[in-house]
Amino acid sequence: MTPSRNAVALTATALLVLLAACGKKEQTPAPAPAPAASAPPSTAAPTPSSPLLDPSLANQTAPATFRVRFETTKGDFVVAVTRAWAPLGADRFYNLVKIGFFEDIAFFRVIEGFMVQFGIHGDPAVSAAWRDATISDDPVKESNLRGYLTFATGGPDTRTTQLFINFKDNSRLDASGFAPIGKVVEGMEVVDSLYAGYGEGAPQGQGPSQQLAQSEGNAYFREQFPKLDYIKSATLLETAPAAEPAAGSKQ
Repeated sequence: MTPSRNAVALTATALLVLLAACGKKEQTPAPAPAPAASAPPSTAAPTPSSPLLDPSLANQTAPATFRVRFETTKGDFVVAVTRAWAPLGADRFYNLVKIGFFEDIAFFRVIEGFMVQFGIHGDPAVSAAWRDATISDDPVKESNLRGYLTFATGGPDTRTTQLFINFKDNSRLDASGFAPIGKVVEGMEVVDSLYAGYGEGAPQGQGPSQQLAQSEGNAYFREQFPKLDYIKSATLLETAPAAEPAAGSKQ
């Protein structure tokens, strides 16, 4: 990416704006795995009463700070979240981790020098359940610096389950409403090593189509993009005491 600074900024911002609403529209995805490293298929289907299929049940308030360890096909990394940075986003992320959403989840859009995106569930039924479970926007209090974790968005108040980690200083995204919720505090070298060979997603590039990923799940990723890296699991390292319903969800 060597055009003028303004052109790069506009291009990157446009890509992220398209990338996210996690289901309503075609988001611009792009996968990336480790060579010959494929996560094992899911073995347990969620029950009808599971929060995976009923987002209204995933309504706890996150603690003021907490950490999450991601086990991936490339190794582990840890994210530290500060709720005050973006309370609604932190609550959503906390609940997604707690209900086991991030198990066998592809890093489907990895763009070198920009960011890595994830959060499309491997089970199309789960993706469908969360498609309209949007949360309101948070004011941007921190900047999209290298290693910072932020929800993807397709426009105002459209955050659902997709997030990205910045590979570099992408503070130009701040003005577009991308509010970081935390940052990688251990294992950034693992994040840097995620497979980026597929590039930008369809239709802008040759990587995965988010529309097909939403409708076909991991079967699509594994058949068409076998080198993608995956999140094997995400585990809370610091949990909250008794939780109360989180504000701001549009269920």
